Amino acid sequence: MTGFGRGASSGESYAASVELKTVNNRFLDVHLRLASELQSLEAVLKRQISSRLSRGRVDVTLSLERTSEIAYELNRPLIAGYLQALSQLRQEFSLSGEPDLNVIARLPGVLQTAKDELDAETQNGIEAALELALTELEQMREIEGEALKIEMFSRLAEIERQISIIEPNAASITENYRARLQKKITDLLAKSDSQIELDQARLAQEVAYLAERSDVSEELARLKSHISQFREICESEGEIGKRLDFLTQELNREGNTILSKATDIVIKEAALVVKAEIEKIREQVQNVE
Repeated sequence: MTGFGRGASSGESYAASVELKTVNNRFLDVHLRLASELQSLEAVLKRQISSRLSRGRVDVTLSLERTSEIAYELNRPLIAGYLQALSQLRQEFSLSGEPDLNVIARLPGVLQTAKDELDAETQNGIEAALELALTELEQMREIEGEALKIEMFSRLAEIERQISIIEPNAASITENYRARLQKKITDLLAKSDSQIELDQARLAQEVAYLAERSDVSEELARLKSHISQFREICESEGEIGKRLDFLTQELNREGNTILSKATDIVIKEAALVVKAEIEKIREQVQNVE
């Protein structure tokens, strides 16, 4: 589910800000953008995020500004190598002069910010900023979730409308088979001038066999049950995305079976609409946490 959240925290020696951006993903995939001095926090921040979120790709941008006095340290190996190269240059080419302090100080990497370990106050502040960002993100995702629920419920209502079309037509399949088969046999006998008498018992067996192969009553019952469960899950609390994902697979299974059994044109057309609506629901379920 898409969303955005921002949080900030500050103290005597720091100012931290966190931005979160999420996009759809079946699983939780956290990507952290951290400065080298903050790499030690990666596992802690991922645990904090996974305690609040369960699905989606999460891009995390963390900024930390030190507000206390900054100490610098010398990159001694770099300076020593530079002076040694200057000494060789002077000797080899018989040059005069001494190294200039200003020139050395401007060399890249000569002066480095002292690497201070993160203190407890700064780490707690970063975690507090992340918590605020997660809260704002969840609020935004809740709004989107309500919109998704309305959308999916409208799809379920359309499936129920198609079921109301399929059920009466499915109930008359047996009698329709009997009438069509009896007419076909009667026409064949009439064309051949045969005096063979139609065996009603055998006809009933054939009709029963064909009707059984096309019976979708069980599939319709399961479909209605799955729709009811789907609505109940959507109204429940906690993580529901994976449960809805599984239930959508079951809806799709019943829709496929009804479509494969359908021989009546009205049932087939309704089953195609059911399949299309289930597919739209499946796409939306990927966004639900």
